[in-house]
Amino acid sequence: MVQVRVAGVARDPVGQHVILLKPIGDEPGSGTVLPIWIGGQEASSILLAVEGAQAARPLSHDLMKSLLEISGAAVTRVEVTRVEDSTFYAEITLLTPTGRHTLDARPSDAVALASRVDAPIWVADEVLAAAGIPDEVTEDAPDEEAEVAEFRQFLDEADPEDFRS
Repeated sequence: MVQVRVAGVARDPVGQHVILLKPIGDEPGSGTVLPIWIGGQEASSILLAVEGAQAARPLSHDLMKSLLEISGAAVTRVEVTRVEDSTFYAEITLLTPTGRHTLDARPSDAVALASRVDAPIWVADEVLAAAGIPDEVTEDAPDEEAEVAEFRQFLDEADPEDFRS
């Protein structure tokens, strides 16, 4: 396992959101970065957590954090465990009053939650070897402040009705 950090949240050339996980200690523009494609809402949630910003109303990952705190549970780590047919899998390890539990999760949810509770994020060596790419991306990563400002504007203009199914 390799411990990583969120190096950025970006969009690929076709506009899909991607989270960039980088091994801790690697300098920007060197080593490897692990791109994981995620949904727009998850990207926004991760970006808010990494920036330490607050949404006007709690997002799903904020709710998860509150539920864990109220129940006396803590996230001890999250792991991106495998990749199969371009689908990434993750686990969240919890320490609860009833013992240690491991939950299956989407990497986007695991990273969003870890970013809120300051839990370490790990990637299996095999995943980094199979799906990691040379880091030529984070040197020219998008301006995070601009993305946060864009997301805040989105939140200000969003109507709750837009999110009903």
